[in-house]
Amino acid sequence: MLRQSLKKLRAERLAEYNRICKDLFYKLSERYRKRTNKSFRQEVSRKLIHLSSLWIPAFIYFVPQNISITFFAFILSGDALLEYGNYKRWRWARRTFGVLFYRTLRSKELVHDHFEATGSLYVLSAAILCPLMFSQTVATIALTIMLTSDTCAALFGKAFGTRNLYKKKSLEGTSAFFLCTLLVLMLYTPIYPVTYASIIAAFLATLCEMFEDKLEIDDNLSVPLVIGIILTLLN
Repeated sequence: MLRQSLKKLRAERLAEYNRICKDLFYKLSERYRKRTNKSFRQEVSRKLIHLSSLWIPAFIYFVPQNISITFFAFILSGDALLEYGNYKRWRWARRTFGVLFYRTLRSKELVHDHFEATGSLYVLSAAILCPLMFSQTVATIALTIMLTSDTCAALFGKAFGTRNLYKKKSLEGTSAFFLCTLLVLMLYTPIYPVTYASIIAAFLATLCEMFEDKLEIDDNLSVPLVIGIILTLLN
């Protein structure tokens, strides 16, 4: 009789445990489903383009400085003309700009009453300034961090961000940025050893990303410049 009672009790507890697990799984899946909305999918598209630009630091590392600067200056000029033409509603520019960028731009980048550069102009500007100001190795590291850490921060913040730190910046997204920056620095250890300067650079770059509105400098430009300056001065 006692054995049957214990069996029944174990069965009831197991059923209750299964019910709790199912409820938890449902809540997590429902939360994830709500977060993977149109805004999140658009952010994924934006950041995939961001990651596809990792060829830029590779190009800077393997190609002579004068060639890489000339090459990116040429692309920057074309991109600036295209974006200005889109703002002025030139037919060819609007059509080309729409095909290339429309699906990945945020609403605030589509509607404005004065000319505003998109992130690509700042990325290309960083691709010119970093090789001019820093060594090829430091420029490569700085641009790699900007492309990868910004992607991690945006996607983690959109998918899992619940604790707000500053305006739309979440603890989860900011932490992802800092950790990704450290990871990139460690991956570059064979050509640039990690030191205390690397920690400081990661921390200051994270602050630049968080307080982008206070600095009034796009983080696609401020982050690689801060990384490059700290690594150059402190190392």
